[in-house]
Amino acid sequence: MVVRCWQEDLCTVLRISGELDVAAAPRLRAELEPVLSTPGPLQLVMDLSEVPFCDSVGLGVLVSTLNHVRRTGGRLILVLQDGMISHLLTITNLDRHFETSPSLADAQAALGTAA
Repeated sequence: MVVRCWQEDLCTVLRISGELDVAAAPRLRAELEPVLSTPGPLQLVMDLSEVPFCDSVGLGVLVSTLNHVRRTGGRLILVLQDGMISHLLTITNLDRHFETSPSLADAQAALGTAA
């Protein structure tokens, strides 16, 4: 798994490539730690469009990230393509809790208009 993180205008972007599974989850948690420790409401985009697989441990990282962002009064948008992760969110009814976007540009625009 490869994680790139950068700040862009009003939001922090994490672009994740590779499988999000039990082996990769600790790495993602470590990459998220400095982002989640920043004070104030978080505006976070997680681009998962290059993640072909996510297991229950990876899903747990996404849920805990969402919970943390909400506690700060912030917002999390997942960038998803049609595929395994969007299907996983649907069958677990988590699609009702996660805000999603089809592209990074759309997610950033949504956060920009919300600010």
